[in-house]
Amino acid sequence: MNKHLNLLFSFICFLLYNFISPSYSLPLCTDLRAPTTPKKPLAFCPYNGRVCCDSSKDLQLKRLFEGMNISDTACSSAVKSILCSTCDQFSAELFMVKSGPRPVPVLCNSTNASENSFCSSVWDSCQNIPITNSPFAPSLQTKAGGTKNSNSSLLTNFWQSKTDFCEAFGGNSDKDSLCFSGEQVTLKKNETLQLPNGMCFEKIGEGAYLSVAPHPDGSNRAFFSNQAGKIWLATIPNQDSGEAMELDESSPFADLTDEVYLDARFGMMGMAFHPNFAKNGRFFASFNCDKAKSPSCVGRCACNSDVGCDPSKINPEDSKQPCQYHTVVAEFSANGTAPSPSMAEKAKPSEVRRIFTMGLPFTANHGGQILFGPEDGYLYFMMGDGGSKGDSFNFAQNKNSLLGKIMRVDIDNIPSQEEISDLGHWGNYSVPRDNPYSQDKDSQPEIWALGLRDPWRCSFDSERPSYFICADVGLDTYEEVDIITKGGNYGWSMYEGPFRFKNASADDSVDPIFPVLGYSHSDVNKDVGSAAISGGYVYRSKTDPCIYGSYLYGDLYAKNFWAAQESPYNSGNFTARGIPFSCARDSPLNCSSVPNSPLPALGYIFSFGQDNRKDAYVLTSTGVYRVVRPSRCNYTCSKETARTAEGPGPSEPSDGHIAKADLCSVLILYCLLLLTSFIL
Repeated sequence: MNKHLNLLFSFICFLLYNFISPSYSLPLCTDLRAPTTPKKPLAFCPYNGRVCCDSSKDLQLKRLFEGMNISDTACSSAVKSILCSTCDQFSAELFMVKSGPRPVPVLCNSTNASENSFCSSVWDSCQNIPITNSPFAPSLQTKAGGTKNSNSSLLTNFWQSKTDFCEAFGGNSDKDSLCFSGEQVTLKKNETLQLPNGMCFEKIGEGAYLSVAPHPDGSNRAFFSNQAGKIWLATIPNQDSGEAMELDESSPFADLTDEVYLDARFGMMGMAFHPNFAKNGRFFASFNCDKAKSPSCVGRCACNSDVGCDPSKINPEDSKQPCQYHTVVAEFSANGTAPSPSMAEKAKPSEVRRIFTMGLPFTANHGGQILFGPEDGYLYFMMGDGGSKGDSFNFAQNKNSLLGKIMRVDIDNIPSQEEISDLGHWGNYSVPRDNPYSQDKDSQPEIWALGLRDPWRCSFDSERPSYFICADVGLDTYEEVDIITKGGNYGWSMYEGPFRFKNASADDSVDPIFPVLGYSHSDVNKDVGSAAISGGYVYRSKTDPCIYGSYLYGDLYAKNFWAAQESPYNSGNFTARGIPFSCARDSPLNCSSVPNSPLPALGYIFSFGQDNRKDAYVLTSTGVYRVVRPSRCNYTCSKETARTAEGPGPSEPSDGHIAKADLCSVLILYCLLLLTSFIL
């Protein structure tokens, strides 16, 4: 029976890994940092463009290779290519870093016996060739009935056949994974990108909201918040129901207006609900406070001697009083207001604790969004450069400053007040050990990425969480979209988008990651006279299959929308096109200010959102709009089937397909039935 249980356990793990675990992609190095362009070409490894090795790493690999003393030319060439694969811009995927350390990359192994794969050629070339400190030796695979001999250097001492060897080190390349073929990875081109004919909206809510967050319990409910500091719990209607969302303006879930300082550039900028909110009731708000009005508005000033900033010398025209205003992240609770937090319709009005507080030297560019990472569970906090024109104090590039950064902190392991004081933290949190600067005494350990001007709305792709995408508001010329990576430097204020910033001094030490998307101010509506990007989401609902997988974003003023598609898949290379839009004539609430006009009166585009069904929302100054099936606006989408056109039934997922969570349940149930049969 134990044998059967072990087999069943392995089967369950296989199913869960292949069907539920999110795919991993995007050009990333084995330390999960973005590849960079070396200042001079690598001498040993034949890699071009953005790579994961510098000259020091290249020399280290050369010495490692020379120490192997491989006498055979063919084997030597194969092993060299394998060693150099760590320099490939896709090395994180090749070495499957999220599945644990591998001594060599996944070697391409064809399932067709008649084809000679790279894995086969490595075996054929090296099976009987001595290799000192062989990279293949650390594998736990052994010959049947044998024991591992760490002093051996022949492949045949570890595997009795090519099949065994390639089962240990081989793998196939497909849309969602890569394998190493002996050369620098080149992704296959996708099919020709086709622009959707248009995007259809329905208006389901009144009111101007800045943020929306799906209820963590997975239901059809979502939280909406406004700039003044109120949070409401709303019920979202099914697609094609003809109903508006249920939200009682007179009864907010939480009212934080007494703590929030509200002005054109200040207010409550974000909220985030703990992934386990349904059980622990914890949620967080990001807002601004005024120390002249609130006794609890206390914290260190971001303008200080550590970053070469003297508050007394700041131009009073730029800031009434340096650090009069603060940016705050505070924790609140819904515990005790209902039998369980998931049933709560009201939260407690007082703070549980102040997570983060920092005084602001200027009155603009505060960012302020917060969200939890879908894989690591840590809290990410987006912070702008503070607002001085052109970042005159170079805050965004200074690793001793938290301005112009994306921070990543752990709010589940909060140290004591004494420890916080010793560590120099800005509040009640700990720093994850794998933060890029957690061990750097010359940097703020909270930093995850730097070189941002004013990140306004970031999101994780729900199907590929390694795609952490942020829109960054420009100054005079360019609005940008960045894929955020560990330790990434996005250039500001040395660069505005891909362009050298006109006021920046030459600094060759900055190796920026340029935006994957963006637009010049001159490209948007000339009548507007201004531009400010609002970041969106990778669209993962099946409601509109013609924009599925596209990153949707817009502009605050210009009322433009873009749909960006990636090609090749997993490359991080996007092509954006302006997308027409209109409002369904059967919208639950009137969309247009002009009678019988299909063009929605959006006002300002504040933000985007996504619910538990992965439907997309646009939050504007005139209300809440939802993306619906294109045929409701008479747009033609060849992928829209009769089932998606009819909309979901009352008891099935809104996308008309089995959701991952449902698939997981089916698999587990199936496995339990198998277990029962084994036991009986």
